[in-house]
Amino acid sequence: MEPKPQVKKISLLHKLVASYAAISLFTLAALVISYSGLYSLNKTARDIVTNDFVLINNANKLRESIQAQQSYAAKFSILKGPEFRELYLQREAEFLEILQRLQKSGLERSLEDIAPPYRDFREAAQQLFQGTQNDTIPLKAAAERVSTLLEKTLADRQKLLSEKLEAAEQREQSTIRWTLLLSLTGFLLALSVAALLIYNISTAVGKLKRATHRIAEGDFDFDPAIPPGDEVGDLAEDFTRMAIRLKELEQISLDASPLTRLPGNIAIEQVLEEKLEEGKPFAVCYADLDNFKPFNDRYGYIRGSELIKKSGELIYEAVNAGDSLNSFVGHVGGDDFVMVVAPERAAEVCQGVIDRFDKMIPEFYSPEDRAAGAIEGADRYGVHRRFPIMTISIAVVICHKGSYDAAVSIARAAAEMKDNLKEKAGSNYSINRRGQPR
Repeated sequence: MEPKPQVKKISLLHKLVASYAAISLFTLAALVISYSGLYSLNKTARDIVTNDFVLINNANKLRESIQAQQSYAAKFSILKGPEFRELYLQREAEFLEILQRLQKSGLERSLEDIAPPYRDFREAAQQLFQGTQNDTIPLKAAAERVSTLLEKTLADRQKLLSEKLEAAEQREQSTIRWTLLLSLTGFLLALSVAALLIYNISTAVGKLKRATHRIAEGDFDFDPAIPPGDEVGDLAEDFTRMAIRLKELEQISLDASPLTRLPGNIAIEQVLEEKLEEGKPFAVCYADLDNFKPFNDRYGYIRGSELIKKSGELIYEAVNAGDSLNSFVGHVGGDDFVMVVAPERAAEVCQGVIDRFDKMIPEFYSPEDRAAGAIEGADRYGVHRRFPIMTISIAVVICHKGSYDAAVSIARAAAEMKDNLKEKAGSNYSINRRGQPR
C-alpha cells in the first residue's frame, strides 16, 4: 500500500500575509506610478517655466526692442535729434543685456543665428548716427532679418511647447488610468480575499457546528468533511480525533464499574494490549483484598460495597501520587483491582497502597472485632473458621518487549502469583521479574 501523500499546509496567517502582500504590491505600484507621473509632470512644468516661457518672453522683448531701435535710428536720420540716439542706445543696451542673460541661462544658442544680422543692423545704425550713410534701407533690411529670425524662434518654441503640453497630457491620462486600474485591482483583490476567507471560515464553522450536534447526539463517526491545509483543517482533524476519543471514553464509561467509576475489563485489556504494542517496559499490579467474603457476609453487602469503593479511591490516590500521565487504574470486579505503572514505580506504588489500606481497614470493623483481631465466618467452601482483619495482596508482573504476547498471558501470570501471595500473613506485594531481559 503506497503511503498517503502529505498535504502541504498553508496556514491562515500565510494566506493573509500572501494576500495582503499582493494587495500592498498593487497599492505600491499605484503609488509609484502616481509619483512617477506627478514627478514627470512637475519636471515638464519646471522646464516650460524656466526655459520655454523665458525664451518666448525674451524673444518678444527682443522683437519689440529691434523695432524700437529701427524707429529711433530712422527718426535720427531725418530729424538729427540727439535724444533719438540716446533712446536707440538704451534699447540697444537692453537688447544686448537680454542676449547676455539668455547666454548665461543656456538659452542663447536658440538665438545664436540672430547675432550676424544684428551686427549688420548695428553697423547700419552707426553709419546713420555718424552721417556716413543717410539711406535707411540697409537698416530696415537688417532689422527685418532679425525680426524674421525671432519670429521663427518663437514659432519653433511654440511648436515645441505644444508638443510638451500634449506629451504631458498623455502622461497625465496614462498615469490616471494605471493608478485607477492598479488601485481598483488592489481593492477588488482585498474584497475577494476577505470574502473568500469569511466564506471558508464561516463554512468550516458551520460544518463543525453540525458535527458538534451530531456528536452530541452520539454519532461519533460523523466526518465534518473539512479539507486539511490550514488551521481550520487542523481544527477539523483535532475534532475528529476528539470524537474518536469520546467514542473510546464512552465505551470505557459503559464498561466502568458503577461502584468505583474505574475502567473495567475492556479498558484494562485495551491498555495492556497498547502497552505490549508500544514495546516499552511496564508493570502490571494485580491487587486483591484478602478475606473479603467473610467480611461481606458479616457486615452486609452495603458495608462491603463501601469498602470496595474506598479501596478503589485509595489505590487511585496511591498510583496518581507520582507520574499519573503514564499510569492506569482499573477495577476488574469484586475486590480485584489492576494498576499499570512504570517498572521503577511498582514497589513504591504497592507500598503506598498497602500503607493506605492497612491504615483504613480497621475503621470498617466493629470495636469488638478490632479488639479480637479477627471475625468468625464460613469460607468459600462452607467451612466455619476465624478470619483475621482484612489485608491486601498485590502481585506485580514486570513486562518487557517479547516477554508476554497478550493481555491474557499477563493476567494468568498475575493470578498465579496472587494465589501464592495470599497464603502469607498480612498485606504483601511480590514482584515477578522473570520476564526481564538479560
